[in-house]
Amino acid sequence: MSAQSPFRIALSRRGFPGIDEIALPDGVELVAPPEGEAPDDAALRHLAAGCQALVVGTPDRVDAELFAAAPELRVVALVAVGFDNVDLDAAREAGVVVTHTPGVLSDATADLTFALILMARRRLVDATDTMRAGGWGPFDPQAFLGLDVGGTTLGVVGYGSIGQAVGRRAAGFGMTVLQHSRSPKPEDGIATAVDLDELLERSDVVSLNVPRTPETAGLIGARELDLIGPRGTLVSTARGGVVDENALLAALREGRLHSAGLDVFATEPVRDPADPLLHEPRLVVFPHIGSATVETRTAMTRMALRNVLAVAAGEDAPNVVPPLR
Repeated sequence: MSAQSPFRIALSRRGFPGIDEIALPDGVELVAPPEGEAPDDAALRHLAAGCQALVVGTPDRVDAELFAAAPELRVVALVAVGFDNVDLDAAREAGVVVTHTPGVLSDATADLTFALILMARRRLVDATDTMRAGGWGPFDPQAFLGLDVGGTTLGVVGYGSIGQAVGRRAAGFGMTVLQHSRSPKPEDGIATAVDLDELLERSDVVSLNVPRTPETAGLIGARELDLIGPRGTLVSTARGGVVDENALLAALREGRLHSAGLDVFATEPVRDPADPLLHEPRLVVFPHIGSATVETRTAMTRMALRNVLAVAAGEDAPNVVPPLR
């Protein structure tokens, strides 16, 4: 690289934690939108034009139009483990390497999964909202009755790095752990592998930890929710679209499912304050914050930049997105 031909890295946002602490080699430049701005599709294409690398988050769509607008692009680095927002076929045709940040967010996301489980089964949001509204009245033995977590059965759908971290936490709660994955996983002394229907039928709590692919889109619908049953809890920190949200709302309203927790949604962000997902009392909702700790997001940013700088140096990126199977 020379001063006359810098390697330009476009950041879809300025706020990636730790980005200012990374020392860049000579000849590498960062470009980014103004502070606080999140570019739409057209603005992202404009930002990427003339750049050799693009660093994006989960909300940013990277498709054939973007590659056409940025013909110098060599690498797209996701500050995320999921990659369903990138058209991998279009990237391959354009000769662009796509990388992600596996592993570093597993513990933070597993912690959040258990927050969803506890809040949903123990009706903690309802209890907090009632207290803040001044509704804490005389002792009522029926008030805010939830269901146990410790000693129950947890089913993990998708037993990769995050799913295994969820399983380890479940073991600490004295839970029996079942798991179902597309590819066989080695025995770890924690989880027993079963098929999906058996997992849903036997589990008190089901945790979804799968990527969104054509095979997992709509994986959990009315039939699957009925298999979990009226004392069951479903939580998802996977990707939006894995759960049929209309079927989930119907199951909760009709008492066919006890409770649920979602950190991901079919359409993000959820902006309409009247959206029924925000008002179902037995549904806990978070705004896609599974990795939202300072330590985790900083580690993700650093991993994304390591991937970019490897490509800039003519080396293989260490965290290339795996091919879909």
